This record gives sequence, structure tokens and C-alpha cells, in this order.
Amino acid sequence: MSDLQIKLLQDMPIFGAIREDVLRYLLEQTRMVEVAAGDFFYHEGEQGHSLYVLESGTVSILKHWHEHELELGRFGPGDCFGEMSLLDPNPRSASVRAVDACVAIEIGNVELYGLFKYDLEQFTLIQMNISRELCRRLRITGDMLFKARMGEMAESMGINLRSA
Repeated sequence: MSDLQIKLLQDMPIFGAIREDVLRYLLEQTRMVEVAAGDFFYHEGEQGHSLYVLESGTVSILKHWHEHELELGRFGPGDCFGEMSLLDPNPRSASVRAVDACVAIEIGNVELYGLFKYDLEQFTLIQMNISRELCRRLRITGDMLFKARMGEMAESMGINLRSA
């Protein structure tokens, strides 16, 4: 654990307003994961149990659709992924592949349960922050879906939105 890791977490929305001693405690419980370029952190459909905080490298978020692998987005240092698995028992909704060599902090359910026992208030704040981040991402996805549906509707009505 280093001061750089503490700073990385403090700059993230999920760990916003979390005390330094709590972040140090959490980092003592976690493990570092190194993933080579082209390898996967996890695959869509697998059972999840942890989130990852990307310390270095870039990852691609992938979804399978009709035998195609589609990139939904990319994350870089300071971003996290996999957080849904900490709140939702369903399988992973997408795959995450390292675009280049990556180093990440893995924070699992077990580590969060330890935090629950260590400091309930700070645990609760992290849970609320995760929920806020998921809501933020859901709003973005909802906007994208709306725009896609409006484009389909305009196309079916013969309206060219590009020239409007």
C-alpha cells in the first residue's frame, strides 16, 4: 500500500469522503492484480465478487451481441469497473479486457464485509457512493438508448436528424 494508492482512491467518486485510515485499512485487505495486454479481467456471464480500481493501463468494456463483440467503452487509470457485483448477485453484464498491460486493485465482497465490521458508517458511505456511480452510469446509458430510439423513430418517419 502506498500514498499514491490512497490518493488514487480519494480522487474517485466511489471513495469520496472516505477517511484515510479507512482507505488504508481497506487496502491492507485487498490484492493487486496484473493483467497482460489482450487478457481478460473477467468475462460476461461469470459470477462476480469484486470491483477493480485501475492503477495503470487501459481496459475495454465488451458486450457480446449476435456473435459479435462490441466495445461499450474504455477506462483508464483512476477508473473502476465491476462494482455492480458488489450490490447485485447476477452474473457479470460485460467482459473487461486489458488493452495494454494493467495493474489494478481488487476489492471484493470479503474485504467490504471486513470494512463493515471495522467502520459501519464508512462502509455505508461507500455503498451509497457505489449506488450513485451506478445511477450516473445508468443515466448515461438511458440517454444513449433514448437517442438511439429517437434516431430509429425519425428514420422510420423519413426525418433526417443530421440536417436538422
